[in-house]
Order: sequence, then structure tokens, then C-alpha cells
Amino acid sequence: MDVGSNPTSSTYNFYMRAYTIVIFLVLSFRTFSQVDTAEVFDISQYGDAEGVKRYCTQKVLNQTPTRIISLGYEYQGSFLMPGVPVSPMLPAFQDFNVKSLSSLRAQINIPVVSNNSVIWQLGFNYWGSAFSFDAPGNNQFVKQLNGRLMTSTGLNSTLFKPLNEKNFLIVQASADANGVFEKMGDVSSKSITYSATAIYGWKKDEKSMIGTGIARTYRAGQLIHVPVFFWNKTFNDRWGLELLLPARGFLRYNFSTSSMLQAGFELEGNQFWMRLPNTTNGAVYVQRGEFKPRIMWDKKISGFFWFNVQAGLRYNWRYDVMNEYDAKKQNLRYFSSNLGNPLYLNFSINFVSP
Repeated sequence: MDVGSNPTSSTYNFYMRAYTIVIFLVLSFRTFSQVDTAEVFDISQYGDAEGVKRYCTQKVLNQTPTRIISLGYEYQGSFLMPGVPVSPMLPAFQDFNVKSLSSLRAQINIPVVSNNSVIWQLGFNYWGSAFSFDAPGNNQFVKQLNGRLMTSTGLNSTLFKPLNEKNFLIVQASADANGVFEKMGDVSSKSITYSATAIYGWKKDEKSMIGTGIARTYRAGQLIHVPVFFWNKTFNDRWGLELLLPARGFLRYNFSTSSMLQAGFELEGNQFWMRLPNTTNGAVYVQRGEFKPRIMWDKKISGFFWFNVQAGLRYNWRYDVMNEYDAKKQNLRYFSSNLGNPLYLNFSINFVSP
């Protein structure tokens, strides 16, 4: 896409990408739906086979279902983007109103190996955001962003390795291509970010899993290395907790096995490459982090299909535009904007694991 292209063309491309992803996911749904629905034979009722090593499982009772395929849409209301430089050559600033921010989200997690001693899955994720400004004018940064997609597309791998009946390891790694791309040739090593998490944990019983570890993450928009705390806890048939701090944390209430309500928060974001002529390197890096307190409702539709809706506040954690990859120093900052904090709505259709 040329720099001066009409935003209408970008909007058309946004819906074409959405249509392509929908078709791909529908075909995937058909593949995953062809499973044996016969009653599972539970050998555990006959006792342990002597000499067979037993392992802990990856879930607690009444936990929210694991998503294999997910397709969702998010809408953020109007908010202010203040303090945007007129151009890299002018030390003057402007404030802009963002009419809306629409996002398409897709996720696929494919179990590669799944048995009592190890679970390994590969995943794909897509997050495309379209900023719509009231009056972009001639501001170089806003014109470049308006109507185009800020995308994050990545691959990930997750390994759950039980060591015995009480202890386990979780290792996760991902690579994401992030940016406001005009053409495929824009994707390079400067637009790719790498994240990883390692957790060692204890499963006390079928109602409690707890663990600790370390993460390399861009969830706050900027690369950080932080300790993590993992705790999935079911208190009774109704109440539970699902925590992976500092990334997310939720209090869960189960109306039934097919309907549950959660209240909590999630921190998400990444670093996005964007071409911007006349800047130091001809491109900038948007370090975007969002803190989202929210309420979520998950409801089983039929079989393995679930519906999720969430509503909450999108609080600006970070919106720093830097002149270099992974930059943190003040002298490498192009500008920083204290974005307004709109309400948002998100809904998704999900195909979950048994």
C-alpha cells in the first residue's frame, strides 16, 4: 500500500483479511469437530496399575475451558491522543481525537503431543487494530496511522511437562511480527519481538495449582523481564481464581458447568514498527501497552462451541513512540502520548478442548 493511499482502501483490506480468517477458521472448525463423542472409559475407578508412574494434569476443577480456535472482535470508543509532533522537523505538538479503535482477533492452538507425561501445542495468533481519527490533517504520524492496520501476527509454542503427581513445568515461547505494514517487504527483523515464560509449579490437589517463574515480555509495550506468579484455585463448586501475574488475574464464578462469569484484568501490548519519513532512521517503534479491567461471561452454545463477551475499560499503560528498536532512553523518544481511556466491548466465538 502506498503512503498516500485512500483509507477506504485500507478499510476494504481490513474486511478482506477478516473474511479470509473467517473462512480459514470455519475449515479448521470442521476439522476439529470430527472427534469421537463416545463416552470416555475411566480406568482410574479400578485403582492404580502397579508400577505405572502417575502424573498431575494441567487443569483444576471447574476451570474455564481451553480455547483451541477463537475468532473475536473488539471495539473501543472515542478517546484523545494528545501531544503528537506536527512533523519530525517541527517542535510543535497537536492533539487528535480518535473516533474509534476496532480490532479483529484470531487464535489457533493445535495440540501436537497430548498424553499423561507431556502436552505440547503450537499456536497462531492475529491482532489487527484500525485507528479512525476525526481529522488527521497533515500531521505525518497521524496520516500514516489513520485507517491503516496496526497488526501483530505470531507463532507460539507451549509445553506442559508434569514431573510427577505434584510437580510440573510450563514453558512458553513466541515470536510476533508487529507493525503498520504497507507491503510484505516491510516485515523484517526490526519488526519482530520474542517473548518467553518458564514456570515451576506444584499441584496440591485437583482444586489447586500454584507456581512461580520468570518472563520476558512486551505486554506493557516495552521489553521487560519480570517474575511471574501462577495460581489456579477452585474454592468450591461456584468460586475460583485464575491468576498469571502480572499479566492477568480473574475471580471466577460458575453458574454451572456451561456458564461462568469472571471479573479481573489483563495487561496486553507489544512494540510496533511503522515507517515515518524524515525521522532519525526513517521509521519509529510504537510501544503500546494496555491495562484492561473487565468483566467476562463465557457461555456454552453447543458441543465444544462457546461464546465469550467482555466489557471494561481500556486504560493507557504506555504509548511511547521511539526512534530505535527496544529503546528506553529519553533521548531516543520521538514522543509519548497520554491516551484517553475509553470503555470497550469484545466478543468472540470459541471452539474449546473437551
